Amino acid sequence: MLNKKIREILSECKERGWAMEPQAKEILSLSGVKTTEFTWARDAREAIRFANQTGYPVVAKVVSPEVVHKSDVGGVVVGVSGDEKLSAVFTKMAEIKGFSGVIVEEMVRGVELIVGMKLDQQFGPIVLLGLGGTAVEIYKDVAMRMAPIFEKDVDSMLKSIKAHPLLEGYRGSEPISIDALKKMLLAFSDMVMGFGEEADSIDLNPVICNASKCVVADARIMLAESAHSS
Repeated sequence: MLNKKIREILSECKERGWAMEPQAKEILSLSGVKTTEFTWARDAREAIRFANQTGYPVVAKVVSPEVVHKSDVGGVVVGVSGDEKLSAVFTKMAEIKGFSGVIVEEMVRGVELIVGMKLDQQFGPIVLLGLGGTAVEIYKDVAMRMAPIFEKDVDSMLKSIKAHPLLEGYRGSEPISIDALKKMLLAFSDMVMGFGEEADSIDLNPVICNASKCVVADARIMLAESAHSS
């Protein structure tokens, strides 16, 4: 079951039909799915204050109810390295249609994965895991299971993706925390079951995993037609 706060956030998203990134990340956090540290800054001073607390470099992303795919409109800037640059990025993003602020978040390095859900008309919610980031559409390396998933399902999914060696430490690279990834996937599955058929798709890409943690760096929740139709 989704808690009251999640229901309130979904209610705010109902007319639009999808949850903007800060709303999606709040839903994830409330569901026990860890995200990057971030703030939803409505002015440049707030953005700069957070960046100084977190430490540069940071990632800046536009928040707009008019923009589903932020990178298509120049709404994502990675590696912002100082107050002046962040202020300039904020000013430029303020020109994007429907501008509602900027997400400023910590930069986390690690293996980029995708975790997601697609509502299948026959089988219900399907959970997927695969190689993420910009490579997701090139390699299409994903494993899928019907929700809910359990620990044995997670083990099977991890072993079935071709990118599995990257998770264990490939050619001297540090292995990721498999335990953190498992916890994320199980919490995500619980959240998906709480949504029932209210969400048409959920995309967490990238999920960044390293030796100490797995966190969601970007998230989008698309509501099912029945959940937001008048």
